[in-house]
Amino acid sequence: MSVTQPAAERVRVSAEPDWYESAGISLGVRVGNLVFTSGQAPIDAQGATVGVGDFETQARQALANLSTVLTNAGSSLAEVVKATVFVTDIAKQDVFARLRAEHFPDKPHLAESFVEVSSLANPEWMIEIEAIGLVR
Repeated sequence: MSVTQPAAERVRVSAEPDWYESAGISLGVRVGNLVFTSGQAPIDAQGATVGVGDFETQARQALANLSTVLTNAGSSLAEVVKATVFVTDIAKQDVFARLRAEHFPDKPHLAESFVEVSSLANPEWMIEIEAIGLVR
């Protein structure tokens, strides 16, 4: 037996200004009650890198961007169920752990992958964060 359900509509998540529009990608996509974000980088609304050389400043900006995208999709940081954090220096894990506790304090804790990469899309970036969140 098979059950056919209508496909959930994909809705593009954006912001004003949309800092990823020029790259031809969405800040996020909402499908049903899930939000899938693109990797959020340490950039301001105009696309300029924030905190060059300062991991904590860059991480805070990436988290702020992630929060904006989730909020614009009807979700929030409190509704994140899975995050993937890409960093160029795995030694920054302790700094991010402190920020995670500050931004994601609720239990159960979110699922997370913390991955070191050789570089990100911009060589000034030290971190990029993507997430999946719920819309209630």
